Amino acid sequence: MNNYPKLHNATWPGLVGKGPDSEPVIEFDHLLQMTAAADVNGIKFDGVDLGLMGPHVDIDSSDDDIKRLADKIASHNLVVGSLVAPIWGGPVLGSDADRAHFLDMVKKACHFGKVLRELGMRPSGVIRVDSASSPQQWDADPVGSTQLIAKTFRAACDIAADYGEQIAAEGEICWAGMHSWRTMIDTLEQVDRPNMGFQADMSHTLLYTMGYNREQDRILPEGYDWQDRSVLTDALKTLTDALRPWTIDFHVAQNDGTVFGSGSHDKTGRHCQATDPNGKLDVANDAGFWLRDENGNLTKKMRHICWDGCMFPNAVMNNQQTWNDILATMIQVREKHGWSE
Repeated sequence: MNNYPKLHNATWPGLVGKGPDSEPVIEFDHLLQMTAAADVNGIKFDGVDLGLMGPHVDIDSSDDDIKRLADKIASHNLVVGSLVAPIWGGPVLGSDADRAHFLDMVKKACHFGKVLRELGMRPSGVIRVDSASSPQQWDADPVGSTQLIAKTFRAACDIAADYGEQIAAEGEICWAGMHSWRTMIDTLEQVDRPNMGFQADMSHTLLYTMGYNREQDRILPEGYDWQDRSVLTDALKTLTDALRPWTIDFHVAQNDGTVFGSGSHDKTGRHCQATDPNGKLDVANDAGFWLRDENGNLTKKMRHICWDGCMFPNAVMNNQQTWNDILATMIQVREKHGWSE
C-alpha cells in the first residue's frame, strides 16, 4: 500500500457558507472527531488542513494557544498541513488599508505555520490565499487589476519567505485574477516569485474548462455532451498541462458541472459528495492529471492531498458515513497516483 501522499481533511467546510444567513457553523472539535473516526479497512486520515478563521481558530493566537491547538489535533493522531489565511477583510482590489490588512493576515498565518512546524506538527503544506475581490471588480480594469493583485502577492511572498513558507493562490472562479485558467496563469507569471504557486481544487478547476465568469477562456465546447468522455479528457489535459507546473497544493473533490453558493459565499464550483451519481469527474482517475506529468510520470510534488467539500448541508457533514466515503475516495487516489517511502 502506498503511504504518500498523506491524506488530509479540510476543516473550513464547517465554516464556509455557514452562519446567520445559512446553517449553523459546525464546531471544530466535532469536525476533528469525525475526521479521526473515519476508517476504511484500517486506513485513516493522516491530518487536517486548517482554515485560520473564527470561531474555529483565532488568527491572533499566542504561541501557547497554537501549542494547545496542536496538542488537541495530535490527540486525534492527526497532523496539520496547509493553512488558509483569513484575508477577506482586506480585498486586494480595495484600498491601501485593505491591502495592508491582507498582508497582515498573511504574516500572521505564516507565523502560525512556523510555530506548528517547530512543534513537529506540520510536515508539509502552504499558506493559501485568494484576491478577496470579485471578477466584476477585475473586469473594470483587467490590466491594472492583475498588476495590483500581482504586486500585492509579491509582497505576500516576501513576507512568507522570511518564514520559510510558500504562498498558493486558490484557483476559484469567484476570485478576481483567479477566475479563469488564463487569468490565473497571467497573475502567477506577473508575481514571478519562487515561493508562489497554484492551489488546484478538482471541483473549481472543472469550472475553468467550462468558461464560467470568463467565456472566452472556455475549453469544453459550448453545449458539450457529458457522455463523450474523450472531449473532457482532452480538456482536462489542456488545463492541467498549463497549470500543473505552478501547482503546489491539491484538493481532491467532485463537481456536477454547476455552480453553487450559500451564506455569504459567492457562487463557485459546486462540491459534490464523493459518491454523487451526478458527479462529472472520475475522481481517482482525473486526480492523475494533476499528480502526474504530461508523460504520465508521478511528480511527487504533493506530500499531502486534501479533500475539500464546502457548502455541504449540515445533515451531510454530521453523517459519519460521509467521511468514510470521502476517505475511501482519497485512498483510491493514493493507490493510483501515490508512492511508498
